[in-house]
Amino acid sequence: MVQKKTMAPKVADSAEPRRRGRPRAYEPERAIGQALALFRKDGFAATSLDDLSAATGMNRPSLYGAFGDKRALYIKSYQRYRDDYTAAVQEIFKGDCPVRDRLRRIYDVALDIYLLGGDAPRGCFTVMTVASDAIADPEIRSMIQEALEGLDRAFLWCFKSAVETGELPATADVATLSQMASATLYALAIRSRAGVPRGELQAFAAGAVDLLCQPAPK
Repeated sequence: MVQKKTMAPKVADSAEPRRRGRPRAYEPERAIGQALALFRKDGFAATSLDDLSAATGMNRPSLYGAFGDKRALYIKSYQRYRDDYTAAVQEIFKGDCPVRDRLRRIYDVALDIYLLGGDAPRGCFTVMTVASDAIADPEIRSMIQEALEGLDRAFLWCFKSAVETGELPATADVATLSQMASATLYALAIRSRAGVPRGELQAFAAGAVDLLCQPAPK
């Protein structure tokens, strides 16, 4: 049996230099979280500076001073979403478990994220909101491409590991399987935003796992 390779954990540098003078009257991470929630709900164009000011409790000069213009805050919010998403699924990808269990857990955690918002679920910020802004913004487009490629690589590792342990046949097209696994996440994002009940979404994910994980013949 070939030993599986684990993905190296991403470690964030949380050390911050001490600041002198009066402390800030706001918490940057909290403000970004509030802006993220608003952008996920209404998108970039429909979210005004007044909306952001009301959501964060910061006036316009404070917003500009802390984050730059609306676009800069939008990009910071998207980066926060990506970081939170990565943190939510990273341990599942790194863990030692059968491929079927790994995929089920990843899809279940994704649904927790996509269904935020109660009666008005948000879906995936990347797929449902940011992708539309990537058309006219090269920086956002680059960020999305990086996110999608990173997800494909993580799934590729997942399926390669399953081939190495004999869970999947040696002839499995792991590159195609990784893209299909990613596409399942995108479909769940769209369906969740459309208000499909969680039970139906879980059934959809379970069917996808069955298709993706055809066992090696005995």
